Amino acid sequence: MDLAKKRCVPCEGGMKPLSRRAARGLLKHVDHWVLSRDGKAISKKFRFENFAEAIHFVNHVAVIAEDEGHHPDLSVGWGRATVELSTHAIGGLSENDFILAAKIDNIQ
Repeated sequence: MDLAKKRCVPCEGGMKPLSRRAARGLLKHVDHWVLSRDGKAISKKFRFENFAEAIHFVNHVAVIAEDEGHHPDLSVGWGRATVELSTHAIGGLSENDFILAAKIDNIQ
């Protein structure tokens, strides 16, 4: 399954979040993303040589997120960025989170 070739589908709620089992299955298709303890989000830490590279990466993530209409929570500091994905409208994970994760993995 090549999640990076898929597109995020708008989600306005009304659907159930993925089960832990389904989330674990999709985690196999993205690199080093971690399922949160409550099973409602995935995250990944990225390392860089300096602050400018981290900002460049975050800006690239922002462009992809806008294009997909699915927006992560971002944390950035000197030489690091953390991306956390969850579908807020449903209070947990959807396939969109894994699609965006795969697209973000393709940045590096």
